[in-house]
Amino acid sequence: MTSSDSPLAPAPQLFRRVQKLMGNRFELTVASGSQQEADSVIDAAIAEIQRIEKLLTTFSDTSETHQINAMAGLAPVIPSPEVYDLIYRSIRISDLTQGAFDITYGSVDKSLWNFDTAMTTLPSKEVAQASVRLVNYKNVLLEPEKRSVLLMHKGMRIGFGGIGKGYAAERAKQILQQLGVQSGIVNAAGDLTAWGHQPNGQPWTIGIADPNAKHQPFSQLNISDMAVATSGNYEKFAVIDGKKYSHTINPKTGLPVTGIKSVTILCPNAELADAMATPVMVMGVKVGLELINQMRDIACLVVDDDNRVHCSKNIRVTA
Repeated sequence: MTSSDSPLAPAPQLFRRVQKLMGNRFELTVASGSQQEADSVIDAAIAEIQRIEKLLTTFSDTSETHQINAMAGLAPVIPSPEVYDLIYRSIRISDLTQGAFDITYGSVDKSLWNFDTAMTTLPSKEVAQASVRLVNYKNVLLEPEKRSVLLMHKGMRIGFGGIGKGYAAERAKQILQQLGVQSGIVNAAGDLTAWGHQPNGQPWTIGIADPNAKHQPFSQLNISDMAVATSGNYEKFAVIDGKKYSHTINPKTGLPVTGIKSVTILCPNAELADAMATPVMVMGVKVGLELINQMRDIACLVVDDDNRVHCSKNIRVTA
């Protein structure tokens, strides 16, 4: 904190708060000289996350996301600059991942998927394909001069489930840094961003969850000024005829992804880390890692269905 610059200031300690935000468990950790100071800055960061949730949620008739979806196939909507820019960046990631990331995923027919023990069969390829007929990011028309957004077909829906938590974590970090927090972590249900060092001078250490035992880390990473996001099938999945199917749906086929248990992305920005984790699952080990290896300042760790660990060229893992 800024006050700790004074030689008389108390040594910083770690203060933590856990709160449900955006339908997920957020954990905010700051290094601060006092509980009062920590509470004040964490309050400000949480207020920012709540503000973003109101903009992006699909569960409220007043959100900008709802307004865009309600006008699908009818007329363009001019959202706030912040939401327009987030949609623009989302479409760029869709281009980069050849549609493996797609914010029009909200158009999927959810009635096909429940991913619990009651799910015993997959839908046919034809039924699955029909369920994603409205999923196509190329049908989101942005008008740069007016900064308007039009979903071309009735029934299309956008949603920020694949990027919103990372964006909120990044914004919360920026608020905390503006308020003088020199060291901290914002963890948005596994999409986290960390900056500075622990009070003892050591870097932050995070555990990568074991896909076979989610409360057991199989690897540790030392991170500082870095964001990490993990997408995996250990939270929600279905086992059909002895095969495990991820809750992650390929937006092109409508069928669940197989072959990968988890993907962990590391890069300087939580929004990008969040947005890249799922498409690598969709693309598969070989194509996903080839894409990551072509990008700057981003690394990836993949665990496949046979528990083999695959890493991008620029990552070192210590077990």
